[in-house]
Amino acid sequence: MERNDSSTHCPECDGILRERETETICEECGAVVDTDPIDRGPEWRSFADDPTDRRRTGAPLTRSRHDRGLSTMIGYGPGSQFDRSTRITGRKRRQLTRLQREHTRSQIGTKAEYNQIRAFNEIKCIVARLSLTDPITEQACALFDSAQSENLLQGRSLEGFAAAVVYAICRIHDLPRTIDEILTVASADEAELKAAYSALNRELGLETGPIDPTHYLPRFASELDLEMPTERRAHEHVTALQQANRICGSNPSGVAAACLYHAAGERDEWPTITQADAAAVADVAATTIRATVKKLRALETETESKSRSESETETETETKSETESEIESASE
Repeated sequence: MERNDSSTHCPECDGILRERETETICEECGAVVDTDPIDRGPEWRSFADDPTDRRRTGAPLTRSRHDRGLSTMIGYGPGSQFDRSTRITGRKRRQLTRLQREHTRSQIGTKAEYNQIRAFNEIKCIVARLSLTDPITEQACALFDSAQSENLLQGRSLEGFAAAVVYAICRIHDLPRTIDEILTVASADEAELKAAYSALNRELGLETGPIDPTHYLPRFASELDLEMPTERRAHEHVTALQQANRICGSNPSGVAAACLYHAAGERDEWPTITQADAAAVADVAATTIRATVKKLRALETETESKSRSESETETETETKSETESEIESASE
C-alpha cells in the first residue's frame, strides 16, 4: 500500500496528523512528528549591562496597514487608561484632542490610502471571524494592494474585494473555506465577491486549484461528532474516488460530507448520520450527497466485480496448469 502525503499523515502508522500548540501529533499512535517551540517574535529582554532597551523596538513592519506600521500616534497622555497618575483638563486637553484629530487626518493623504484602510479593516474582521491565522491577513492585504495597483477596484466594491482576497488566499493555501462561509461573516454579497474574485483570477493569474475534499474531513467529522475510524474510512473513500476520476466538477465539501455519510453507515458500532445532517454541515443540497454516494457505490461494485473476475482468472490458470501437469505425468 502506498504511503500518503507525509505532510498530513504520520510516517510511522499513516495516521492523520493534528497540530496542538507547538507540536504536530499523530491521532492514531500519538507520535510527536514535529515541534516548533521557538518564539519568533521580537526580543523583549533588556539586561542591566546593555545600553539599549529592546522593549522600545516598536511594532514590526506589517502589510496589514496602509503605511506598513511606520506611522506614529498621539496618545491620550497622562490621565488615560494607561496612566492615571495625573490628569489633563480644560484648555490643554482640548488642544491635545485637536492635535490627535489633525494627526489622524494627515496620515491619509490620498483616496487610495483611505480605501486601503477600509479594506484592511474588513479583511481583519473576516479573518478573525473565520479563525484564520495572521499570515493569512498579511497575504490577503498584500493581494489587495496588488489589485489596487493594477486598477482592478474601479467599478467594484471594496467589501467584495476584501472578501475575495481572503477567499483567494484560502484557495492558494488549500484551506477549506467555502464562498458561503466567507459570505456569512463578510459585508459583501455573493455577486460582489464573485465579480472581484473573477477579476483577481483573470488579471493577476492566481495559483489556485480545486480544494482537496480530504481537507474538509477533520472539520466536518468534528461537527458531526464522528470518531476517528469513521474519518479514516471516509478518507479512503475520497482517495478511491479521486483515483477513479469520479469527482471531477463536483463540490469538494459535498464529496467530503457524502463520504462521511457513507462511511458512518458501513458498521453498526459506528454512529450514523442522516443525509440532511451531512448536507447541512457542507452547505449543499441532500441531492448532492445522494449523487456522490451513488458514484461511490457504483465504484465499489466495479471494484468487487474486477476482483472477482481476477480471482476466477487465477483459478482457471491454476486448474489449467494442474491439468497439463497431470497429462505430462500420464504420458511419462
